[in-house]
Amino acid sequence: MKTPIYDALQAYADRQPIRFHMPGHKGHSAIPAWNPLYALDITEISGADSLLEADGIIAESEQIATALFFSAGTVYSCAGSTGCIQTMLTLMKQENRTIIAARNVHRSFLNACILLGLTVKWVYPETNNGLLSGQYTPEQFAAVLAETEEPACVYVTSPDYLGKTADIAGIAAVCKQYHARFLVDNAHGAHLAFLKDGKHPIQNGADFCCDSAHKTLPCLTGCAYLHAAHEEDVPRIKDAMSMFVSTSPSYLMLLSLDVCNAYLAGKIRSDLERICKRAAALKKRLSEKYVFVDGDPLHLTIDAAASKLDGLDLAARLERADCVPEYADRETVVLLLSPYNVPEELDVLEVTLHMIVAESYPKTQTAEILLPQPEVVCNMREAALGAQEVIPVAESIGRICAAVKVPCPPAVPIVCSGERIDAQSAAVLQHYGISEIAVMKEVDSETESTTSET
Repeated sequence: MKTPIYDALQAYADRQPIRFHMPGHKGHSAIPAWNPLYALDITEISGADSLLEADGIIAESEQIATALFFSAGTVYSCAGSTGCIQTMLTLMKQENRTIIAARNVHRSFLNACILLGLTVKWVYPETNNGLLSGQYTPEQFAAVLAETEEPACVYVTSPDYLGKTADIAGIAAVCKQYHARFLVDNAHGAHLAFLKDGKHPIQNGADFCCDSAHKTLPCLTGCAYLHAAHEEDVPRIKDAMSMFVSTSPSYLMLLSLDVCNAYLAGKIRSDLERICKRAAALKKRLSEKYVFVDGDPLHLTIDAAASKLDGLDLAARLERADCVPEYADRETVVLLLSPYNVPEELDVLEVTLHMIVAESYPKTQTAEILLPQPEVVCNMREAALGAQEVIPVAESIGRICAAVKVPCPPAVPIVCSGERIDAQSAAVLQHYGISEIAVMKEVDSETESTTSET
């Protein structure tokens, strides 16, 4: 398969031209062994195309990706899925649509809503077992859409951080019924397009979706795709994306996406089949000792609480054996696989997990963590961009959340900007190790009165 970006960049580097253009390293690194890498890091010079106005090698590479993902148009992002989420929401803002969103969003969604001045109608899960995951049904979105008179869009995260997937086809059917747009944060599911059962959102009715290419595919960190299902939407994407992202995208990242195309067209399906079979065998053999979360096959997620284990301690023991998890809290340990994992690595993981439970392992009983549903006091933009102060969470009950500062990973909000922090919210914040929170500054009534009299 052609790799237009790689071919052009390598040809330029082989010429060894005298560079009177950016970047300032001029193709050389302070570490000489890195010089071949630096030589490929260029800017939008003649023949190199420009990501936001692509009509050359980048456009050609994106067309290859479009065919691989069976979309109407696929564009590259060097700002991760964050840049794609900002773009999707900008397009919805231009269409004047009300945003209806499942609550387990990434904080980049909230930040985009703040910057765009969007309000959100939240849909809470029918059942949840903590902050990161929950069950959302098509019927829930249908109920909200039925009460929404203005044009709307539905936004979901699937797979979620634990690997659970939503009923994308079912929600897409509901959106079609109510003439709503359907957006999917598929950051953890770029590989879904290459599984036999075809669970990628674009294949199942989404209008737009973003994929993080670096989470489960062999791309550099920060690489992502934005897919559109309808040809008429494709010309609008780059203009919307330009509102947020850098005008100097990394050509090393673009190169990474370009080279990944050849892998997607070739080995990925057989590699995915092999690693998914090995992961399934591991879960089956360990099922008497560990409870695994059902969902995406590349998320090897251990329900530590249901396994009567402490997730943080389990993660620490795995790290000591050089098996480094993606994420851990008291209840959960997430091990994120990719088609680049080899079966031998899962052999090591399986032996390690067997050894851990064979040790004198401290059991734990963890309290059920229910997702709070705080009162909305004001819009997110007003709260996040107004005067604020940082106070201990223990002193925050009754105050209004200002900026959402949750750690990444997992970057899923517990309480959003403009919501009143209640006792349950404070307890969940503390459970996840968040000790301080930004709140809106309270107006001193005496000072306000004096100012108005003056």
